[in-house]
Amino acid sequence: MAASSAAGKQQTSKNGDHEPGGQGTSHKLLEHLADYKGIILVSHVHPDPDSLGSMLGLAYLFKKKLKKNSVITRDGFIGRAENQAMVRCLDIDLKPIEDVVWKDNYAVVMVDSQPNTGRHTIPDDVEIAAIIDHHEFSGTTKGVPFVDVRAGLGATCTLVTKYLMEQKLDPSEEIATALFYGIESELTGYPREATPQDDGALLYLYQYASKDLLAEIKSARLPLPYFETLIQALQNSFIYDHLIMSWAGDLAQPELAAEIADFLIRFEEVAWAFVCGVYENNLIMSVRTVNAKGRAGELLQEVVEDLGKAGGHDRRAGGSIPLDSTAPSALENIRTILRKNLLNALDIDEQRGQRLVARRELLESIQG
Repeated sequence: MAASSAAGKQQTSKNGDHEPGGQGTSHKLLEHLADYKGIILVSHVHPDPDSLGSMLGLAYLFKKKLKKNSVITRDGFIGRAENQAMVRCLDIDLKPIEDVVWKDNYAVVMVDSQPNTGRHTIPDDVEIAAIIDHHEFSGTTKGVPFVDVRAGLGATCTLVTKYLMEQKLDPSEEIATALFYGIESELTGYPREATPQDDGALLYLYQYASKDLLAEIKSARLPLPYFETLIQALQNSFIYDHLIMSWAGDLAQPELAAEIADFLIRFEEVAWAFVCGVYENNLIMSVRTVNAKGRAGELLQEVVEDLGKAGGHDRRAGGSIPLDSTAPSALENIRTILRKNLLNALDIDEQRGQRLVARRELLESIQG
């Protein structure tokens, strides 16, 4: 157990790809899990391609090397069209977190996340056996016997791919496709938050991945609520210097905030995009920036303060705030607080926002 803790500290260093003496981190992980009957893989709420691909890749590793079965869980639902297509095309068997039977002889491995970030619904008394992640330390890893957090990597799928390569395991077509798309989805946008390790993993996986399945996932059909929310967000987008802020209203699914932020950050006159909307009595927030070292996750934490939870990477961040009321006046109050905090964090003078598209012009265009 002590050896595993030491391994976790080593992996968080800048060049902690291997243990002293040349033994790869994956060996330590497998040794740590060898005595368990099986593994339960958990991630953050509304799992994305990076968490889905990572869990699928780890289940493959554990089956091949430990001859142990894994339960791949789903915390919350999967809303984004591409993510739904990924689950469907790759036939990923996901067990709802509320249906999991937590057994003492099953190791719980947290993937693409960390405990106590406010982004899980697993019971508080469930002990975590291992953490495998690529985010900055934002939760509580103390007491977890195996911790491999590589904040320098662009995706957790890159780390899982390194495990497979260390173990000399060629991935199946489905596993390679999941890992490839998980990495690619994390590195979208410009500038890319990628490292040579991420690019190396993509090159390695490409030879095994299904190009047809990748194309099908990326071209997933979009439902009507996507377009309804997009119109709402566009007519309620305001520019403050180099920042664009958008109110998306009620969200059919929480990931819509991130999808709209991805769209708005492409506007040539801004460097930051902030989108928020309401989903099930929570204010969902998403931030994007074109600044390679924007520290978006830290900035959003500063903006949210103690109102809720937030975190992310240099260019991308997300968070949520529980709402006591969804009355228009209550929502306006919290949006005012967030706007003032965000303008202050970005050193933008308090000012009246300029509409991205005049409401009248937008409605006339739609009617035309």
